[in-house]
Amino acid sequence: MEFLTSSAGNILSALPPFLLVLTIVVFFHELGHYLVGRWCGIRAEVFSVGFGRELIGFTDRHGTRWKLSLVPLGGYVKFLGDENATSLPAGGDGPVLSDADRAQSFPNAALWRRAATVAAGPVANFILAIAIFAVMFGLNGRMIADPVVAEVQAESAAEAAGVLPGDRFVAIDGVSVETFDDVQRYVSVRPGVAITITMDRDGTAVDLTLTPVRTEISDNFGNKMEVGRIGVVTNTDAGNFRVQEYGPLEAVGEGVSQSWYIVTRTVDYIGNIIIGREKPDQLGGPIRVAKYSKDMSTLGIAALIQLAAVLSVSIGLLNLMPIPMLDGGHLVFYVFEAVRGRPPGEAVQEWAYRFGLTIVLALMLFATWNDVTMLIG
Repeated sequence: MEFLTSSAGNILSALPPFLLVLTIVVFFHELGHYLVGRWCGIRAEVFSVGFGRELIGFTDRHGTRWKLSLVPLGGYVKFLGDENATSLPAGGDGPVLSDADRAQSFPNAALWRRAATVAAGPVANFILAIAIFAVMFGLNGRMIADPVVAEVQAESAAEAAGVLPGDRFVAIDGVSVETFDDVQRYVSVRPGVAITITMDRDGTAVDLTLTPVRTEISDNFGNKMEVGRIGVVTNTDAGNFRVQEYGPLEAVGEGVSQSWYIVTRTVDYIGNIIIGREKPDQLGGPIRVAKYSKDMSTLGIAALIQLAAVLSVSIGLLNLMPIPMLDGGHLVFYVFEAVRGRPPGEAVQEWAYRFGLTIVLALMLFATWNDVTMLIG
């Protein structure tokens, strides 16, 4: 009973920061759909943050109902001609549209306009993340260190490979290395995978092969994860720690780089799950995001906004998966339509949406199970 009471209290205290982060991400995702749809001449009937019963809302001069709904776990834009909020194809039993309405309806828009409108949601998520990271880098810069080894840990992969204090990383698997953070990022996502490192040792290039060791680590809040480690450490003297400042354009470039890193790390992780190299226990759902939101809120609003950027990339990437019910699934249908000259039949689309719904629900249940397991653990 004490555990249940404590867990319930933790979840309730996590709700405000979680809802703040999720609302920001969902709003910008749907705003992308809305703005590009409007630009393409498609009329939006409803813009909703959340699902279910409307809590508060208003209708603008274009006839769009903007509302905040009861269940704040997502959102949608309903365009004219959509059967429902999931954009299922409108059947023949729907309301008869006038010629003027048909010209502004989603199903009757040109293929490229529909594709652009659908793709705009994930794109808006990526733009939001890049903008947040760019502002953070522009305001605060970034702490960096030279990729110089100060210490080689005993019985580590680096020691076994022959890495020595004073060695400087030049490249890993042919990829140029500029900072110690570059080394950590590359190694952390490759536990158990042999890599080749090129070191500068007193002006001589030395190639060494080693395999990062899978290591469980915990952050300051007790969140555990498994990463690759090779057993090298830098310090202030060897690494020349300093704050790298960025101008506006450089900050945007760093924002793009940081967002792309999250994408590649996520794709690598999912790929490693598929081939059995990684465990799927890091796939989390709303409960885990709520916990992280609460953790970040203790560090201040800037940390919470940065979490929103990370979540925005993740949601943008998730929505691009080629699964019916998601934006990526719609885009697959549009590719099919572009190739064949006509969309798939309604029966095929209905079957595909049911299949996609099954996959999405299964992923949600699995992620929630991981979240509950995390809380119990």
